[in-house]
Amino acid sequence: MEDFLVNLPDFGNADLRLFAAALHASSNGVVITDHNQPDEPIIYCNNAFENLTGYTKKEIIGHNCRFLQSEDRNQKSRNLLGAAIKNGEHCTVLLRNYKKDGRMVWNELMISPIKNPQGNVTHFIGIQNDVTKRVNAENELVEEREILDEQVRERTHNLEESESYLSAIVETIRESLIVLDSELRILSANENFCSFFRERYQDIIGEHLFKIGNGQWDIPELRQLLLNILPHNNPFEGFEMENEFASIGRKMLILNARQMTLKGKYQDRILLAIEDITERKAIEHRKEDFINIASHEMKTPLTSIKGNFQLLEKIAKRNNDTTYLKGFATAGKSIGRLERLIHDLLDVARMQSGKIQFNFEPFSLRKLIEDAVIVLEQSSPEHKISITGIDDITVEGDFGRLEQVMINLLSNAVKYSPIEKGINIHLSMLSGYCKVSVTDSGVGIHKRDHKRIFERFYRADEISERFPGVGVGLYVCSQIIKEHSGTLWVESEEEKGSVFSFTIPLKQK
Repeated sequence: MEDFLVNLPDFGNADLRLFAAALHASSNGVVITDHNQPDEPIIYCNNAFENLTGYTKKEIIGHNCRFLQSEDRNQKSRNLLGAAIKNGEHCTVLLRNYKKDGRMVWNELMISPIKNPQGNVTHFIGIQNDVTKRVNAENELVEEREILDEQVRERTHNLEESESYLSAIVETIRESLIVLDSELRILSANENFCSFFRERYQDIIGEHLFKIGNGQWDIPELRQLLLNILPHNNPFEGFEMENEFASIGRKMLILNARQMTLKGKYQDRILLAIEDITERKAIEHRKEDFINIASHEMKTPLTSIKGNFQLLEKIAKRNNDTTYLKGFATAGKSIGRLERLIHDLLDVARMQSGKIQFNFEPFSLRKLIEDAVIVLEQSSPEHKISITGIDDITVEGDFGRLEQVMINLLSNAVKYSPIEKGINIHLSMLSGYCKVSVTDSGVGIHKRDHKRIFERFYRADEISERFPGVGVGLYVCSQIIKEHSGTLWVESEEEKGSVFSFTIPLKQK
């Protein structure tokens, strides 16, 4: 915010405070972006913008506004917006934005350029309004006119076909499915639900969900999620529920629910899908136990191997045996990779058990980055790593853990850029946060994998076929950044390289 204010006219302190108070108190969402920084990052947002999007300030600062469109990037209004920013012009557009919880909202965005005394654009200020109700009302009027034009016979015929088709799907799907009305009474259930939970169809139809099975479904969090679906069209996915069921014992379930719509017939009905993941969770726990034990067991012999290896390498150097030295250099890299893998696996185990510790203290972020670059250039001298942006920032954090993040991101940039050798690190400061971006020109990542690559042991199919790995490095990085009250994300397209960025506050609370 301070960087932005220096470009304003010469107001007094009282005027500046009044200006800042007005922005914070505004009922309209307000953001300011830095036109001088790469990718037009957000450097300020007011409280109304946080309420409008559902994101917190720390999740907003440093991002380009496009993240609010999620995967819905092919909007014509985005082209108008991009042209206005490029030409430094005012612009008003209507966009489909997506809140943090996935809900779509119609957003009326007005942007205006801010220029310095020389007439150059330095910032853009954006005013955002949620006009979802207005747009929905207009759409509803159109839909009502279309419905009135349809013939009663055609509606009845289509409805009968749809109900028959839906019934066939419901009965063949492997998940347990039930349909609820607005009062959460069971209207229908597929055979898998009755079989899995050992309920008779005729005993549960018309009964309230929370009253069947001696109230075993009456869980406060589930109740609140279901009650929010119809009034707000607010579906939920991936709700994990562990519970004791009277007839089948303790089970771990994952639930998805959404409002059903079919030409207005099912607008007050909820489809609830239930999947049993008890065995899957048990396998995951066994896998975590194995990884924890195996990592500890591998650490001791690897230390012995490394010690003996270093001894042999010293002997080869003393004897100037170039043949052995080349082999030792290759083997040394393999030992280093194995060491990092064991270290990451142990970190995963510690994170899962909550035993990982952090030591927060002030340090130079530039020095951390330069130290990480030295490590990578020693192991991969063929890759050229450049550092751009501001000279230095003092941040408060765990130096060793954040260095681990940088080394991991740079190692991935090297690993997945076997042909393109150029890697750039950009360092910037944005309204109380620092932002670090690592850019490569490698193989890239498909958009469907952008969020999942930060999960434990997840690897994209295309990547796993071409490059070895176990999928723990980015998970460890995301957890370290999370512990620093920051965010880590990726922007990438296949065969067009990747940009991994993270932001953390300059001072930890």
